[in-house]
Amino acid sequence: MKQKKWIGGLVVLALLLLFLKYSDSILGTLGLLYHIVTPLLLGCVIAYILNILVTWIEKVPCFRREGTALYKVRRPVSIVGALGVVVLILALVILIVIPQLGQAIGVLAREIPTAISQLLDWLASSDRDWPQLQAFLESLNVNWSQLFQKAITYLTNGLGSVFSSTLYILGSIGSGIVTLAVALIFALYILSGKEKLFRQVQALAQTYLKAKTYQRLAAVAETAHDTFTRFIVGRCTEAVILGSLCVIGMLLLRFPYATMIGTLVGATALLPVVGAYLGAFVGAFMIVTVDPLKAIGFLVFIVILQQVEGNLIYPRVVGSSVGLPGIWVLAAVTVGGGIGGVFGMLLAVPTAATLYKLIRKDVQRRKAASEGGVELSVEPEASRGPELSGSQSASGEPEASKPRE
Repeated sequence: MKQKKWIGGLVVLALLLLFLKYSDSILGTLGLLYHIVTPLLLGCVIAYILNILVTWIEKVPCFRREGTALYKVRRPVSIVGALGVVVLILALVILIVIPQLGQAIGVLAREIPTAISQLLDWLASSDRDWPQLQAFLESLNVNWSQLFQKAITYLTNGLGSVFSSTLYILGSIGSGIVTLAVALIFALYILSGKEKLFRQVQALAQTYLKAKTYQRLAAVAETAHDTFTRFIVGRCTEAVILGSLCVIGMLLLRFPYATMIGTLVGATALLPVVGAYLGAFVGAFMIVTVDPLKAIGFLVFIVILQQVEGNLIYPRVVGSSVGLPGIWVLAAVTVGGGIGGVFGMLLAVPTAATLYKLIRKDVQRRKAASEGGVELSVEPEASRGPELSGSQSASGEPEASKPRE
């Protein structure tokens, strides 16, 4: 037994040394593999999100009657319906936000030259009113003509880098479009045959894993599936409520750009913690172009709305379903944002909530076992594995069989 441990330790040490020696090649290969499978991973994410809508559409009574024509075409109809809902939401957000945001930027662009001209006039008039200021400017001994020529030279030399950056951005956009197209096609294939895919994965797990290992993985996957689904639905519901309240409040207080800013606040609220403040910052920027005093009032209104959202809406809509305390939500968002940016923020909260639930269940189970003096055993909540859309016999969802002992 000791000899096996020694051999295992030496193998691990050898592998670690090899990794350190060839770390650049190994990390480069892993990066290449990640770049290759990115469209497939993105397709899995899209399929998981769309599956929520697909499941809801398939629950409509007209699609649940076996033997009817609608029952036979329920899957393609539900997939097209889910895609239509997503496209409609994105189109509404773009049509509402982009035109008015462009209008506000145009107003600001027109006002900036006027403000600069007024500043120059004030500086010219300050020669008479504040001779000390004029004496200070002369003491700086700045050659404004030479400084202007340097600025022109810098801008001219920077045109090449700007052109290169533009080409890089255009290439990135084209690559992103191709990746998204491949991911969407892969997601449609997953949704069209999700029952068969689930049965295949379950059969492989039952064949190559021990019974206890399979049960543990099934319990973990089921908890993660339930948490992620509730989180997605809760965040979308909260975003709609918050955006609607923002629009209504801004209309009552007669703030400009009410519909646009309310839509933007609701859309950015999908990001935990920082989303609504990001929308508020853009909204305040737009209102400044109309009336700076109203921008201050808008910020006060957003702070009050955030308190209502944090104390009333979030605990009832999202908090109760996710079950993660506020301190861990903030920690998860901070870590997730540092690792993966915006997508890291979106995934951090449900991931942390899943770990929180699993650890809490394990602690409770161990406490009960130690107090009762019984042996610990693995008892997952259900003996079946996680399904993409839950068990629905009428909609053709598979029922997982028990693992082999």
